[in-house]
Amino acid sequence: MTRTVVVTGASGGIGRATARAFAARGDSVALLARGEVGLQAAAEDVRQAGGKALAISVDVADCDAVLAAAERIENELGPIDVWVNVAFSSIFATFDDISPDEYRRATEVSYFGFIWGTKAALKYMKPRDRGVIVQTGSALAYRGIPLQSAYCGAKHAIQGFNESLRCELLHDKSGVHTTMVQMPAVNTPQFSWVRSKLPNRAQPVPPIYQPELAAHAIVYAAEHPTRREYWVGTTAALTIAANAVVPGLLDRYLARTGFKSQQTDQPQPPDAPANLFEPLDGSGGHDFGAHGEFDSRSHRKDPQVWASEHHGLLAAAGGALVAVTGSLLARRR
Repeated sequence: MTRTVVVTGASGGIGRATARAFAARGDSVALLARGEVGLQAAAEDVRQAGGKALAISVDVADCDAVLAAAERIENELGPIDVWVNVAFSSIFATFDDISPDEYRRATEVSYFGFIWGTKAALKYMKPRDRGVIVQTGSALAYRGIPLQSAYCGAKHAIQGFNESLRCELLHDKSGVHTTMVQMPAVNTPQFSWVRSKLPNRAQPVPPIYQPELAAHAIVYAAEHPTRREYWVGTTAALTIAANAVVPGLLDRYLARTGFKSQQTDQPQPPDAPANLFEPLDGSGGHDFGAHGEFDSRSHRKDPQVWASEHHGLLAAAGGALVAVTGSLLARRR
């Protein structure tokens, strides 16, 4: 069954890969992002993958613009079945080095962009009593790390917001579902376009995964939305689990390793462009695509993703194993 799907931040990275993944199902995909070049290239990706594309240039920090985009999608593509919030912007720097305007802007895009997208989706989904909202999260929604306070703060906020919303939908016995997909380090263009005040160029903390793995998890979550959240990648699962048990130990570990591990050996150009306030793929700009600069170091698969999607099967198998073992022990006695 084909659907109408909305993906924010669709011009690059996880959003770009996610739009292609839904299009491969034959879905109609509305692509929301700033800029022009990347957005139009993403729309062409959707068409080539077999889907119908509607590209809308919009800043997700503008609630009225997001609501207007949703109305246009309903009119041109049909009732919205799935809304995926991906868009974000951030800054690599210590907290003291981030100006109030920079912090405000990063929060407006990375947190309020999810709020406005969710509000727009619910406007149409709740009266129909059906629909799915997927929030693209991160292991950093649970575990803050140095040099990314703006991003971590936004992801923590989204986590709390989504849990609150989920409770309200359950209380109302609504047919609308919301779920969250917690991502690991992903090879996206963000490390080329996010504003950075670090001495060296920013990088994801290894192990790094390709955006197609993230996109696969998002599509799966949209098809199985009754799960409250999904963890993607062994490192994300281990990070979230460890933070629940030994958060103080992680504080000290990241204080020692978190600065160096997020930087390459290459100096950061002082005049490097950044997309915090303006898109880098405007008219005459560059299409960054889905992948960043770390293809040679990135993984396309992780057994944990399969385990996360089939946790019920694994639990049943584990229960059966315990039962068989108990029976054998009883016979031996």
